[in-house]
Amino acid sequence: MTSTPAASAAATPTPPAAGPAAPAPAALAGVRVIEMGQLIAGPFCGKTLGEFGADVVKIEATGTGDPLRNWRMLKDGTSVWWQVQSRNKRSVALDLRQPEAQDIARTLIAEADVLIENFRPGTLEGWGMSPEELHALNPGLVILRISGYGQTGPYRDLPGFGMIGEAMGGLRHLTGEPGRVPVRVGVSIGDTLAALHGAIGVLTALYHRKVNGGQGQVIDVALHEAVFNVMESLVPEYSAFGAVRDAAGSALPGIAPSNAYPCTDGWVLVAGNGDSIFRRLMEAIGRPDLAAAPDLASNAGRVARVQEIDGAIGGWTATRTVREVMDALGAARVPAGKVYTARDIAQDPHYRARDMLLAQTTRDGYTVEVPGIVPKLSATPGSIRSSAPRLGDDTDAVLREAGLTDAQIALLRAKGVVQ
Repeated sequence: MTSTPAASAAATPTPPAAGPAAPAPAALAGVRVIEMGQLIAGPFCGKTLGEFGADVVKIEATGTGDPLRNWRMLKDGTSVWWQVQSRNKRSVALDLRQPEAQDIARTLIAEADVLIENFRPGTLEGWGMSPEELHALNPGLVILRISGYGQTGPYRDLPGFGMIGEAMGGLRHLTGEPGRVPVRVGVSIGDTLAALHGAIGVLTALYHRKVNGGQGQVIDVALHEAVFNVMESLVPEYSAFGAVRDAAGSALPGIAPSNAYPCTDGWVLVAGNGDSIFRRLMEAIGRPDLAAAPDLASNAGRVARVQEIDGAIGGWTATRTVREVMDALGAARVPAGKVYTARDIAQDPHYRARDMLLAQTTRDGYTVEVPGIVPKLSATPGSIRSSAPRLGDDTDAVLREAGLTDAQIALLRAKGVVQ
């Protein structure tokens, strides 16, 4: 019997409907990180690794924990900054002044892939945890050490915070208006730069370990060197010309026009320093004479007449709102930007469209908006898997994973070794 097309179709099993694809494993799934730092530089590196799947176990001091828990504005007794810095981490509270706590730390480190610390040089050594001792326990361990001046050199033992690194790295000399007091960038940029350099070092060392026989190594990041690394042509200009770059306010020295210009309701940044962009900018502000000037066709000529150019742009913006300036320059394809406040960020649709504002429910039960994940990976994006822990929230669970019994943990808690 010959089947009709309809009969053939009826005889063919219908494939099951496809369900949702299983989520890809996180990029750093399976990587165990022990974070022994506090405040900003070390913990920011741990935060970054944790967002991409690393299991970050944060060792904190009993009683007080990381001082960042109490920095700036508190809600329900805990800093809202903490909710960002410590998401995706587990908290284990140890009194590392006690030998038994040091033994526990060594036990945890022996099974880890990465150790992050940002104590003053010599602190780990004083606890019997020098890199040599730790590598004897765990040859594949990647050790990130962030400090003010690095682990070597004549300044190694001096106390150093991020702001000191910003000063020594050359950044503070360039901030602010000419002849005025050097000003802070507004955030702890020295610490954050060190943390990001540390994260790059950790990922590089993990890759090296994978392809070169499983050997770990030490990453030495100094705060001032992390700042110095982003100082562009500062030293080459001094070396070649004896030029010492000074503060220039909102301008970009040697590149024109690029500055902040006043509007009737705020400020706008305009970057018209590309040759074709400059011509479009001048046409947009009604200055075709400057657009056509032969000596302004390249950057060198514009730098020579930068005060005139800035005056023309500033005179045009001063009679308009920020929105009017942004609309006009957007239509002319000239890069321009409003100076955003926290309110502007929170209300901006582009931030929300790119998931850069996320609602996070804290362990105290309230919801707070926090920054999203950067960078954005297409196949293994970062995520917030857990909110920031209370002090010692995970002590018992982590110690059980390390092989301790409930009775042993209870005894350690009674002795004040753990919390």
